[in-house]
Amino acid sequence: MTFISNISDTRLAWGLLFLSTLLLEAYALYTQHAMDLRPCIMCIYQRTAVFGIMFACLPVLVANNILTRLFAYAIWGISAIWGGLIAWEHYDLQTASNPFFATCEIVPNFPSWLPLHEWLPNLFAATGDCGDIDWVFMQMSMPQWMMVVFGIYSAIWFVVLAARLVTKRAL
Repeated sequence: MTFISNISDTRLAWGLLFLSTLLLEAYALYTQHAMDLRPCIMCIYQRTAVFGIMFACLPVLVANNILTRLFAYAIWGISAIWGGLIAWEHYDLQTASNPFFATCEIVPNFPSWLPLHEWLPNLFAATGDCGDIDWVFMQMSMPQWMMVVFGIYSAIWFVVLAARLVTKRAL
């Protein structure tokens, strides 16, 4: 636990977390623009959650101190858990017993002061249907894989926080 607590203080750990989210976002854009898979509203929300984890790393990478880490832990945890819940809901929509009632919105519900789908439509505009399963890898759809991804991010977040508490170190 001491090792985990110590490693979470380093910029290297936060850089690896940032790099992992950057790779996920790059693959999402590849599937959207090169493979022509249209993201649905749930995909866009999951993408936003991954961006949340990515942006949580930035303050620590710029100025690694207790305040930036506290902020980063909060945003990382919120984004990972929220993303997992959205991925679960997306998977539930795709496997609904009555697909007639399994629908999702068309326009993202971003705050009026942050209309990401209007500012950056290539990243945040939803053009697909949540019920479509257009991509499968190892017999799992994209939402199922995102449940795994967000589960891993949430588990790592929990282990790091637990290690910090067990070793009685400040965040």
